[in-house]
Parts: sequence; structure tokens; C-alpha cells
Amino acid sequence: MKAQPTASHFIDGAYIDDPAGAMIEVIYPATGEVIARLHEATPALIDRALASAARAQADWAAMRPVDRARILRRASDLIRERAEELAQLETLDTGKPIQETRVADWPSGADALEYFAGLAPTVTGETIPLGRDFVYTIREPLGVCVGIGAWNYPSQIACWKSAPALALGNAMVFKPSEVTPLGALKLAEIYIAAGLPPGLFNVVQGRGAVGGALVTDARVAKVSLTGSVPTGRRVYAAAAEGMRHVTMELGGKSPLVIFDDASLEDAVGAALMANFYSAGQVCSNGTRVFVQKGLKDAFLARLKTRTEAITLGDPQDDATQMGPLVSDVQLTKVMGYIDTARAEGARLVTGGARAQASGYFVQPTVFADVTDHMTIAREEVFGPVMAVLDFETEDEVIARANATEFGLAAGVFTADLARAHRVIGRLQAGTCWINAYNLTPVEAPFGGVKASGVGRENGHAAVQHYTQVKSVYVGMGPVDAPY
Repeated sequence: MKAQPTASHFIDGAYIDDPAGAMIEVIYPATGEVIARLHEATPALIDRALASAARAQADWAAMRPVDRARILRRASDLIRERAEELAQLETLDTGKPIQETRVADWPSGADALEYFAGLAPTVTGETIPLGRDFVYTIREPLGVCVGIGAWNYPSQIACWKSAPALALGNAMVFKPSEVTPLGALKLAEIYIAAGLPPGLFNVVQGRGAVGGALVTDARVAKVSLTGSVPTGRRVYAAAAEGMRHVTMELGGKSPLVIFDDASLEDAVGAALMANFYSAGQVCSNGTRVFVQKGLKDAFLARLKTRTEAITLGDPQDDATQMGPLVSDVQLTKVMGYIDTARAEGARLVTGGARAQASGYFVQPTVFADVTDHMTIAREEVFGPVMAVLDFETEDEVIARANATEFGLAAGVFTADLARAHRVIGRLQAGTCWINAYNLTPVEAPFGGVKASGVGRENGHAAVQHYTQVKSVYVGMGPVDAPY
């Protein structure tokens, strides 16, 4: 099984490599097999990527927005035309089941390119009348942007970051996670095939040192990171040294609040999707499932039945519903959380073990009788481990749900829509759902509050984070000077 790209990096419109860079082995998580070997970007390649981006960006920004939009729209079409090939690559890179990668990863990326292609020509300034004089504003691109991706949705993230950046006249140098580095290279190919001028979307591979070199370079105007809170703090601090714009989409420990009048099947289904999709490796997952006591027994019984019916196995099999974790490191981390939960007194409802000898599979796991102080109720597990907590009153659950440093997402299930809106209004989270969970259309802003990040991706909100406002005062009469 091989997924070896033409070369490790894509710079100035072409593949390029430098064997002097440290080796990166790409592992297929279902078997542990090495499917590709890449090299980290050397300082010379990083400089070349940034130089080509800076050179290409000025001419790109000067183009009519509708002309930029046509290129992005063609790229979106190419993604859809190559859908099966791209889904297969994503499965090899991440270990996600093919039934997921066909509908959730590259398709979301194509949607982002299409959406921002449509939005770009509508971005305008405003005129501010001041009597005789007036002010007008212009939304200008920032310049060279750096995107740093996470390993859980590598290709979607590359599209979510590059689509608004490019549509609004910026260039982007993108560093994928070293764990899942393959999809971004295909995106770079697709952009060139769609007519994007060379240099506007460059891909450089590497670990933290490469990211650090990008974030601190004087040519960089903006950094957009998807990653963990500790990584976000480091990148945010480094970007601040150069007064760079930032978008930080970080981790979470999101509450999913289920009141006892909720539809049982819908609530269970949402809890499953909010914990086990992509083997639980989703930043916005509702991993603290608060169930009102009147529904608790019925909820746990139905949850156990549906959880144990999930099909684990070969990600390339159409019937597989859940694949492995992304790496051996992640497997060890998740199993450690499961052991800690047992030791701290959580009640195991189902799962709790490795699923098979080869690959990085963990059974979908549910713990009940979880209390707020337990580790699995406080720390982001990033695996298929659900914590179910009891509650009695609305005020109680809101206070407990907000008692965390995180604030990425939150969900509420109830038949009482007045209560649903009231509760959502009090929850400290940037991305929320009522009687749904983890649906993230590109039309809607996505991002968190508190330690879960700053800025927003997607929707009209992204315009604010990839442009800056120039204010122009126009004097229409003689200058009134007291000197």
C-alpha cells in the first residue's frame, strides 16, 4: 500500500524536495504500515515559499474579485470531479472510514471554495457622509497568510483556511500536520490546475520548528492555526511579537445538554455523532453529555445498544462505521484516559478496550456516573470516549457546563424551544446547536471563546479575519488651519 506523493512540498507552482530535511513517515492507522516518506522543509525551502507568496500576492490582490472567484470555483469543481480519488487518499492519510471521507472531508472543502468564490465579489467598503466632506473605506487583503493545520480534518482545514484567504486577495503558505501531510499537496495541485497563479498557495511540510519559522517571519501578516490549546498559546504569543493577525481554532470540552423532554432517539443519535464520528477526533465534540435524571436510565440503555452496534474495521470497507485513531501516540493517550476514568470511579457502560491487535483501534466507550472533577470531564480526550453526567435543574447544568477553560461548542436537546434558546444564550461557547450537533456548514461562522480560540472561520465573519479596513477622509473644501 503506497500513497507516496511526487515530492514533499509544493512551492511556486511545482513539487519540490530537499532530502536534507528530516524524515517524516506517514503511517496508515489501520495497519501501522508506512505508506509514504516525506522530508521536512529546510530553511531554504521555507524562504522560497514565503518569497514566492509575497511576490505573487500583489498581482493577485490587484485582480478583479470576480476573476479570483472564477479560479476558486473551478478548483471546487475539480475537487468534486476527483471525489473518489481524494476520499481514498484521505482514508489512507487519516484512517477514517471511506463512508466518512466521501461525504465530510473534501466535500466540505469544495463547499468552502464555492462559497467564498461567491462571496468575494460582494465584499465592499462603505461611505460615511460628514456634511461637506466624507469618508470611504476599503477592505484590503492582509498579504501573506500562514495556515497551520491539524491532523483530524487535514484537507478540510486546508480548504477552510485557503478559500477565504485567496478569495479576498491574500497568498497562503500552508503547513499540514506532520501526521497527515498528504491532502494539502493534492489541494495545491488542484489550485494550479484550476488556474491559480504559482506562489499563491504553497505547502511546506514539517514539525513545530517549521511552523515556528513561518509564524515569526517578517513577511507574514496573518497566522491561522487549528490545533490544541497549548500549541495555540505558543503560536499566538509568537505571532503577537510581530503584531500579526491571528485566528486560533483550538480544543474543547463541550457540553451536550439533554433535558428529559427531548426525543430519546434524536438525543442518543446526537450523542453518538458528538463522540464517535471520526473515532472521536473532532475538536467540537460534545464529550460531556449532561442528561437530566428523568431520562438517564432510558438514555443509557438505548445508548449502550446503539453503541455496541457500531461497525469497526477496515476503513476502506464501505460497511465500516468507525476506524482507528490516527496514531500510536493517540492510542496510548486515549487508553490512558480510559484507565484513569476507571480508577477515578466512573462506571463503564460499554467499550473500554483496544478493538483489535493490529492498527490503532479503540472500542467506542461510554462512562456513566461521571462527576465534574473527574479527568475525563475536564480534559480533552480526542478519542471515542463519552462521559455521561447527571443533572437535575436548568441553572445547575448551565453553571456546570460553563465551569471549564474551554468554550468551543455546546448543544441543547429539548422539546421546549423557549428553554433551548434561553440555555444556549447562557452557555459560554462560540458554536452552538439546538436539537442537532456537529453540523458545520461553511455558511455559518465557526470558532470558540475562552481558551478555545479567537476569530472565526467560515461565513461572512471570515471576511473580517482575512482583510483589514482602510479609512480615507476626503476633504471637499479649503483647509481650515489656525496657523
